[in-house]
Amino acid sequence: MTDKLNRFWPLIASVAFALLLAANAAQSAAATQKGARAVAQSDTQTAEQAFADAPDGVDPMVTGPVSTAFKQRQASANCDTAVWPNIPMVCYPD
Repeated sequence: MTDKLNRFWPLIASVAFALLLAANAAQSAAATQKGARAVAQSDTQTAEQAFADAPDGVDPMVTGPVSTAFKQRQASANCDTAVWPNIPMVCYPD
């Protein structure tokens, strides 16, 4: 009986290893899809969604000190001509 089992041991070990690899690949794929979905949702957030508690809108005018890079981002996104609710999130400081 032991001799018969010894013949199948490499096959059993190979199948177990293949199942382990398949489970790991499935878990990794699911995590990648979930992460990609989260990134896509955060990139497409609008000002109306971010400031849902302000039904009349939020002015992207910054009254405090900001960096030159932020001012350039605002200028390139045409934030001074944007009208609520179509204001890009780039217009608001981080």
